[in-house]
Amino acid sequence: MTRSPQYPELDTPCAVINLDTVDRNVNAYQAYCDKHGIALRPHIKTHKIPAFAKQQLAAGAKGITCQKIGEAEVMADAGLDDILLTYNVLGTRKLARLRALFDRVKTLRVVADNTAVVEGLSRAFADSDKPLEILVECDTGGGRCGVQTPKAAVALAQKIESLPGVSFAGLMTYPSAGGGPKVGGFFGDVMALLDGLGIACPIRSSGGTPDMWKAHEVAHVTEHRIGTYIYNDRSLMARDVCGEDDCALRVVAEVVSLPAPGRAVIDAGSKVLTSDLLGLEGFGYVVGHPEVDVVGLSEEHGVLHFEPDLTPFEIGERIEIIPNHVCVVSNMLDQVHLVRGDTIKTVDVAARGKVL
Repeated sequence: MTRSPQYPELDTPCAVINLDTVDRNVNAYQAYCDKHGIALRPHIKTHKIPAFAKQQLAAGAKGITCQKIGEAEVMADAGLDDILLTYNVLGTRKLARLRALFDRVKTLRVVADNTAVVEGLSRAFADSDKPLEILVECDTGGGRCGVQTPKAAVALAQKIESLPGVSFAGLMTYPSAGGGPKVGGFFGDVMALLDGLGIACPIRSSGGTPDMWKAHEVAHVTEHRIGTYIYNDRSLMARDVCGEDDCALRVVAEVVSLPAPGRAVIDAGSKVLTSDLLGLEGFGYVVGHPEVDVVGLSEEHGVLHFEPDLTPFEIGERIEIIPNHVCVVSNMLDQVHLVRGDTIKTVDVAARGKVL
């Protein structure tokens, strides 16, 4: 006879989200930003759900961040009208979509780190009644996109200012964890050079959840972009950014096989939990079972290991797993289940799969 399953009305694998925890996470970080005078611009890639974006705005966020035009279009359709798009936009089709989006929201800004992107944006917006504001993306140690030196940032800002249809609005970076001092130094150097040229730099945007409670220590930053904080995950637990009780999203899986001593198989594989490690061992934390490791994932199977003399599970038992990287889990599922008390509401993940 199996133990009583969790959420018996739901099929597994699935994701459940505790709304009380979401409320606490959203309100706590908004209060932090308000205390320190930092504009909060949440990244919707974590939840991809317009209702949560609206909740973040109602709590006091300045606007939202999107990575792809498709995400921004979904949010605009739901009435979100202050959007920062933090990705180089290239190509005739994407530029046409960007222009159409720009014409129907109150505020849309983009980033760029090279002249080819800037020139394309200028051509697409040359006849616009108002210019498209561009932030110059800077590589302050994250090793992804971004100009490499303060002088290069200034040169690109000058290029933007020289072209029709666009205007320079400031700086943007996505730093490595612990990279706050580099951000402050890089931004400070750029600002000094721009000041000498008489070019204003009103927005200095940084981000990242790992250093969320240190955002006020970073010099020159006016806004912080952050996504994972609304749910939190195992990677943030490992960094002591949050605790287990702060993790709002849990993957619910069912034990489908006990093939050998010390091994169990669950019905959540890489299509749900994702294969992201983020420097951790294993693929998630099994709630209530610190002695159990999620050691392997194939597409539909997850393999759990534990000491052979233990019998922590029965076939048909349901378990909760806190994923390593919760943002990717959101993009794996058409729907998630919102839980408050004894009430469960199923909602669509509206912006999932919007990679264009």
